[in-house]
Amino acid sequence: LDPEQNFSFTDHFMEVPYDLSKVLFVCTANATDDIPEPLLDRMEVIELSGYTELEKVEIANKFLLKKNMALHGIPDGAIDIDNDAYTKIVERYTSESGVRNLERQIAAICRKVALKLVSSNVKKVTVTADNLREYLGAERNRDEMEIIPDTVGSARGLAWTRVGGVTLNVDATLFQGKGEVQLTGKLGDVMKESARTAISLVKSLADDYGIDKTVFEKTDIHIHVPEGAIPKDGPSAGVTMATVVMSAFSGRPVSGKVAMTGEITLRGKVLPIGGLREKALAAYRIGIRKVIIPKDNERDLEDIPKEVRDNIEFVLAEDISTVYSNALV
Repeated sequence: LDPEQNFSFTDHFMEVPYDLSKVLFVCTANATDDIPEPLLDRMEVIELSGYTELEKVEIANKFLLKKNMALHGIPDGAIDIDNDAYTKIVERYTSESGVRNLERQIAAICRKVALKLVSSNVKKVTVTADNLREYLGAERNRDEMEIIPDTVGSARGLAWTRVGGVTLNVDATLFQGKGEVQLTGKLGDVMKESARTAISLVKSLADDYGIDKTVFEKTDIHIHVPEGAIPKDGPSAGVTMATVVMSAFSGRPVSGKVAMTGEITLRGKVLPIGGLREKALAAYRIGIRKVIIPKDNERDLEDIPKEVRDNIEFVLAEDISTVYSNALV
């Protein structure tokens, strides 16, 4: 891949030197994490974000359905899938950044519709969210958590995965002990460091929020991120962890109508994160209408679809005090 060296590349099969310096190599991968660093260093990386839920619905409606109707011999107008059904397929039956599995589900619907058309006098079949189970069977993805009540020691974070954005609950509970910290939920090293940073930050702010400093010495804290079998890592849950720890020690509930994301420092500064577009879509999908994000991510708001921007209040936070004033009840 290095033009300085590959002008006389010798292949082990042909054993004839030839010039590769003018050849352009194009490589694709779902994520760069697994690519060796020396190889990645010789590439120009172009990031392409996955489709949004709204885009998937449009692609399915305008292209995938017509394509599969033709493949399965279904005449025009013989099948109608409403938007709610498409949305349910995306949310409950697929989990991907592209539309490959979405097309498979639409093909499965078309096969059952084709059978129904030839085995009965039905001329048109309408597929809705209510009768989707008849065509695709039981839902494969659990329903994402709905709006939760205001709760002490529990907050809604936002995370980015290879298949898009997801919401992530972070819980903290206190019990009598010796000031020890337990972290569970298959957390990576970076996420564990974020949790310890959050605890130290709360200790430093104890006087500002009316917390008796002696309580830290005789209280154990347990932080857990549900879905413990799934590995989780990254610094963007720092703000969420700092919020649940402060909530647990101060006794103030966290609003269940707010979601948040951001890295936190020991001084309480909120640092920028990646994947804001996907995270905002995850919050919008479950009905969250207030999202706290780092101030430095303001420039990324233009990448979020207008429909989402118009319906979500984005709070730009530079430090943890802004987070607490908007998240704690």
